[in-house]
Amino acid sequence: MFYGPNPRDMLYLTLLFSVVLVLVEDASLTTLQIENFISENEELAHTEAIRDVEMTQNLTRTNFEHLVKLSNRSSYVARSCKEIRDRYNEHEDGLYYLTTANGMVYQTFCDMTTAGGGWTLVSSVHENNIHGRCTVGDRWTSQQGNDANLPDGDGNWSNRNTFGAAEGATSDDYKNPGYYDIVAEDMSVWHVPNNFPLQHWNMAAILRYHTDNHFLRLYGGNLLELFKQYQVRYNVGSCMNRGPAVPIVYDHGDRESTKMLYGPSARAEFEPGFITFRAINNERAAMAICSGVKATGCNTEHYCIGGGGYFDPIQCGDFPSFEYDKLGGQQGWSASREMTEAAVLLFYR
Repeated sequence: MFYGPNPRDMLYLTLLFSVVLVLVEDASLTTLQIENFISENEELAHTEAIRDVEMTQNLTRTNFEHLVKLSNRSSYVARSCKEIRDRYNEHEDGLYYLTTANGMVYQTFCDMTTAGGGWTLVSSVHENNIHGRCTVGDRWTSQQGNDANLPDGDGNWSNRNTFGAAEGATSDDYKNPGYYDIVAEDMSVWHVPNNFPLQHWNMAAILRYHTDNHFLRLYGGNLLELFKQYQVRYNVGSCMNRGPAVPIVYDHGDRESTKMLYGPSARAEFEPGFITFRAINNERAAMAICSGVKATGCNTEHYCIGGGGYFDPIQCGDFPSFEYDKLGGQQGWSASREMTEAAVLLFYR
């Protein structure tokens, strides 16, 4: 088997070549000068090799110490990121372990810096195929197709199913036990471009905002209880018979930037600066969440997400009709590519 040249031999050949060049340029050099030249360069190469080894050892040691620190988080006992922040004085964003009231341990992402920190990631809505029309991957509407016999679709807004992994929340749909186990007061929402790695979510988000009026106290403390009160299903009545619209505080972005992420036709029938629940459209299908806007019209499928499992055929999906006129074209009713190709991350505190 051929292993290639020995590094030390290569170093010697390089030095020898350098000496020959020097001899050509100055034939008056003595043997002693040549030997000193070789010795000095060998010493320099040896010093650099030692420094490279030390840098590798320091990097390995740093990574190991960091992994130990992350592993120690598994010893924390808390039901939310807020409890971890308050009880263990943690203020670093990242993955942590939480425990449900029944003792189930799971891992999720904690935002420990926004507005005082303590935000628990409980779910993400990710559109894997904007043209899929309620197919595999549309967990927040229906993976079973657009079926009138299944008006609630998969029903994951109002059940205890869980799926996905926190670290992949921008690459697939995600829902953990905190969605129904945590009793919270407020929500935070991040819109993060698809497939971005966890350590860059905060900086990459096109929008980040949160509520601060403790509205979840009125609805049982989480989205499971809220949607039990406001069933997300087909044939629910007038489009004006929608759920609560809650004002938001922007952490990144503003009302104008929110507005411009949607198509010009959609902008005429919503007010930015809110998060709205159970917004019903003209076809009497209820969207789950209008993230960043309050619906004032009835074409909510163009700027709201999620919902039931029975829509107009061209509306069915987790992002029901965001590409109605042209995918990413921001024409007519179509949302921008930035919005269509970003996962919606939902947090509690």
